[in-house]
Amino acid sequence: MTLDGEALEQLRKRARAGGAEKYHAANAAKGKLFARERVALLVDEGSFVEDGLFANALADGLPADGVVTGVATIDGRQVCLMANDSTVKAGSWGARTVEKIIRIIERAYASGVPMVYLVDSAGARITDQVDLFPGRRGAGKIFWNQVRASGSIPQVCALFGPSAAGGAYIPAFCDVVAMVDGNASMYLGSDRMVEMVTGEKTTLEEMGGARVHCAESGVGHFLCKTEAEALDVVRRYLSYLPANWTRQPPTAPAAEAPANVDLAALVPASERQAFDMRRYVKGLLDAGSFLEIQALWARELTIGLGRLDGQVVGVVANNSMFKGGVLFVDSADKAARFVQLCDAFNVPLLFLADVPGFMVGTAVEKQGIIRHGAKMITAISEATVPKICVVVRKAYGAGLYAMAGPGFEPDATIALPTAKIAVMGAEAAVNAVYANKIAAIADPDERAAFVAARREEYERDIDLMRLASELVVDAVVEPGELRADLIRRFAAARGKERHFSRRRHGVTPV
Repeated sequence: MTLDGEALEQLRKRARAGGAEKYHAANAAKGKLFARERVALLVDEGSFVEDGLFANALADGLPADGVVTGVATIDGRQVCLMANDSTVKAGSWGARTVEKIIRIIERAYASGVPMVYLVDSAGARITDQVDLFPGRRGAGKIFWNQVRASGSIPQVCALFGPSAAGGAYIPAFCDVVAMVDGNASMYLGSDRMVEMVTGEKTTLEEMGGARVHCAESGVGHFLCKTEAEALDVVRRYLSYLPANWTRQPPTAPAAEAPANVDLAALVPASERQAFDMRRYVKGLLDAGSFLEIQALWARELTIGLGRLDGQVVGVVANNSMFKGGVLFVDSADKAARFVQLCDAFNVPLLFLADVPGFMVGTAVEKQGIIRHGAKMITAISEATVPKICVVVRKAYGAGLYAMAGPGFEPDATIALPTAKIAVMGAEAAVNAVYANKIAAIADPDERAAFVAARREEYERDIDLMRLASELVVDAVVEPGELRADLIRRFAAARGKERHFSRRRHGVTPV
């Protein structure tokens, strides 16, 4: 078939228009943008170069085979991207859809640039399963390529609608996932399939909606009110990361910390009194630079990316406002994955410790708290980026280890004057050692005096200056001096040699 310019332009126009108008209208009624509008909002104007526009052009009703792929720039930096077109067969996958996605991930990996996934897909077209599912270039190759690219290039997903069945693994293999509340969902089986297989009656929102995954399962990282907000998350997240694992994170102009935050005043004198570590983090970093990740899940641990004097850092901080800052199964997983992310992309790590330790009891033991805690400690041990541990208040038991304490080769362990480091708190320790003696003292006043005396002895034993004199901590720093001290220490550690172990890889306690 010979095409003149006008005929070619008509084919382009038809392919770019997506599906029928009724599907565009239905999406608009839900507050959803057209896939190409999402791309235009995300990337620099005029920078998008598309590949595979004419995929399945000879078929009826399958423009671009339901997915947009190509290269563009975001804030002047190159990325590769894919965007499901939910106006075409609900964004479902055919054989050419799969091939286009595979090719763009392979291109991102080969070029060493970030890969962006704008997902809105009903999953595989069952009618095309032989063509798209089992072969060497079938859907499994998408996930193989994502795993190969993981830690080599940043991979970020914005989820605007469903991500169904096997397709749910595209977000799962990304570094972070932004989900639009009310529209985005991830699930392996639809509500109808679940009822057929298990008898359970549910809805897609209850089973795999955005709030469920951002607050309960931990598969989602950012809960967004609008599509524009989700796209902004993608843009902001990438601004902290290098193009690939061989590069350093991008610097920004140095900025001051917020002028109205008194770090010393934020930390209560009593270790029993909770305070919001997120306020502390924001008061320590460059003003407005903190991007909290997984803010709704495992809230006893705060993680995120920010800047110190314009330089990117990753923050891992205990938050006593939630569950007393105790580490649970989910918070251990949350920390492990974030530490691996930062280590992969050369982001220095700042640990802010205020942790009573890991949770104990029958329930968490059955959930595998030991295994999950070991996973967190493994990630921290293996991380070779600059690491600094700041003991803000307490670091008890294995909590000290989990927050990159002295035994885990941090570049420095810094204590604030409020810091306490011990196997356990004074009250628990006295009870553990003297339980029988305490129980044998009948007189309440005598018993109270005995306990107070033992607590005082214990506090003297773990005195902060004793720990400093024994070189357990490298420095004791006033809160007002902490930011400047960290800036200098991270600058000194920037060129450190990075090597952990002579091996192919460890056997992670997953």
